[in-house]
Amino acid sequence: FSAVSNVCFGMKPAAPAVVPDATVSPAAGGPYGEKAGGPGVDFSYVGIDAILEQMRRKAMKQGFELNIMVVGQSGLGKSTLMNTLFKSKVSRKSVLATAQEKIPKTIEIKSVSHDIEEKGVRMKLTVIDTPGFGDQINNENCWQPIMKFINDQYEAYLQEEININRKKRIPDSRVHCCIYFIPPTGHCLRPLDVEFMRRLSKVVNIVPVIAKADTLTLEERDFFKKKIREELRANGIDVYPQKEFDEDAEDRMINEKIREMIPFAVVGSDQEYQVNGRRLLGRKTKWGTIEVENIAHCEFAYLRDLLIRTHMQNIKDITSSIHYEMYRVRRLNENNTVVAHANGVPEHHLAAHEM
Repeated sequence: FSAVSNVCFGMKPAAPAVVPDATVSPAAGGPYGEKAGGPGVDFSYVGIDAILEQMRRKAMKQGFELNIMVVGQSGLGKSTLMNTLFKSKVSRKSVLATAQEKIPKTIEIKSVSHDIEEKGVRMKLTVIDTPGFGDQINNENCWQPIMKFINDQYEAYLQEEININRKKRIPDSRVHCCIYFIPPTGHCLRPLDVEFMRRLSKVVNIVPVIAKADTLTLEERDFFKKKIREELRANGIDVYPQKEFDEDAEDRMINEKIREMIPFAVVGSDQEYQVNGRRLLGRKTKWGTIEVENIAHCEFAYLRDLLIRTHMQNIKDITSSIHYEMYRVRRLNENNTVVAHANGVPEHHLAAHEM
């Protein structure tokens, strides 16, 4: 990836699709009225499959958006992991950090946006950091500022959506995914971890990860992962990918494998080292180099594939069709109740109308 700062978000139109001669009907001619013919022409071809190319061209023109929130106490490698995921300096600390940064007394929400590009595909990436989370002696209700921020983004999108003169494309600042960093204690989840994920899993897609997993032995890591999965089930915490949103048998099979791996035991590094003649990202120790993208060393590659290569669009779809939709319905019901009471409509009439 290449990070691009201060660049207007958009794409030049892609070149028109070239349909192979063998698929163009000579009777109908080409898409712009030109003559077509010759041996080997498929007269039964209609061209419905061209819709895929049309959708691709439109998506390339518009570009893509992804908003990721990282939550966890200081020192767990949140900034390093984000830089590792996108192979660019995209984290808050990489862009905004001062020489000496103090831990904030309350949780602050800081977001940094980048236009990144790979092979002609542009994406507006926003990384939302939450410095101060879990760093105080009393962490009671420390999830509330984060919950408020997520709901504020839903509210901003809703207000744009219900405007009479709506924008052709509403800016999407909704949080698509929250990566929650669990300290590598090797024992069990802290009450803070349980309470945060229990509350936030209802409003955003949560992907839990074990931070700095190279501090655990393989046996400790496997035990810790199993213990966390048991605690998530016992507390009714539904992390991404949620079972109820599996669309078919194929999705269910793929997502079950992912659910068996959660939480991902990850190691992040933006340092390159030479290993067996290859340059790779890793962490150098006295005993060797921990290779970040080697699945025998850690599960970073599985996390990257989930967030970027296989499930990015699904994460955004669930944010829009499930989490945002629940917020929208609740807010519109609240507005209807307020208006009805202002007009003197009895409450039982309103309830009957909603049913």
